[in-house]
Amino acid sequence: MASLKSLSLLFLFFLTAQSRLTTNFYSKSCPRFLDIVRDTITNKQITNPTTAAAVIRLFFHDCFPNGCDASVLLSSTAFNTAERDSSINLSLPGDGFDVIVRAKTALELACPNTVSCSDIISVATRDLLITVGGPYYDVFLGRRDSRTSKSSLLTDLLPLPSTPISKIIQQFESKGFNVQEMVALSGAHSIGFSHCKEFVGRVGRNNTGYNPRFAVALKKACVNYPKDPTISVFNDIMTPNKFDNMYYQNLKKGLGLLESDHGLYSDPRTRTFVDLYAKNQDLFFKDFAKAMQKLSLYGIKTGRRGEIRRRCDAIN
Repeated sequence: MASLKSLSLLFLFFLTAQSRLTTNFYSKSCPRFLDIVRDTITNKQITNPTTAAAVIRLFFHDCFPNGCDASVLLSSTAFNTAERDSSINLSLPGDGFDVIVRAKTALELACPNTVSCSDIISVATRDLLITVGGPYYDVFLGRRDSRTSKSSLLTDLLPLPSTPISKIIQQFESKGFNVQEMVALSGAHSIGFSHCKEFVGRVGRNNTGYNPRFAVALKKACVNYPKDPTISVFNDIMTPNKFDNMYYQNLKKGLGLLESDHGLYSDPRTRTFVDLYAKNQDLFFKDFAKAMQKLSLYGIKTGRRGEIRRRCDAIN
């Protein structure tokens, strides 16, 4: 468990990070920044409704391991395997990468070498969340992009679908997030989908928490997944394209999809917050927005510690 001193230092870091960034960072250098991002993500979401979930997941996989620096966007080279090619990131949907590239391309035409890819990810995540019914929160701007991306640096830093809840709690606490914030952020599973390989091995076993009828339906849905590994199931089978608190209501009924989902309800440390959010969507939205804003400030780079990439997939 993180010590009180280390948690205090992390809290101080978040306050310091926020003080270095502003919500109107591009008001003079790129006044149409927010409009360009909003237009890009709206068009993409209309064409591909899974884009919102893809970008939220991309945001988490970028920010949580080593900070919000767009390192997950960098491509591998002959001399380096980048984060996006690590095993845990291979399932990141292409729509997430695509919409960020589209936004960057439009911004480079309007404001060359001005807007960082990491700022684009943070704003696109917030705006896409709103398009599917989620809460608004202020995004502080002025991040710089990382000059490095190494797959080896991700080891054990991101939760897996099969990670025990005790370890997930430890992973979040090491980043300065408490149990309630972890449960709130898990609500991102309100939208999106998971591939059968991530959960089908547990379906039908004793004491795994699945509703019996749901387990039968999952087995049927995934029957051909060995031949077609792209087969997937919605994380929230009740309201799959709407960001709401149904995810938590599902957990109480045995309708969670992943082992980590079931862990949230089986562990007494997290069950209290699952019950709370299942009853009160307004509270969930409030806590989710605060936790997302906090995550967006984690490990940021400013000034000479980073750069403004001309292309999001390559350093300058």
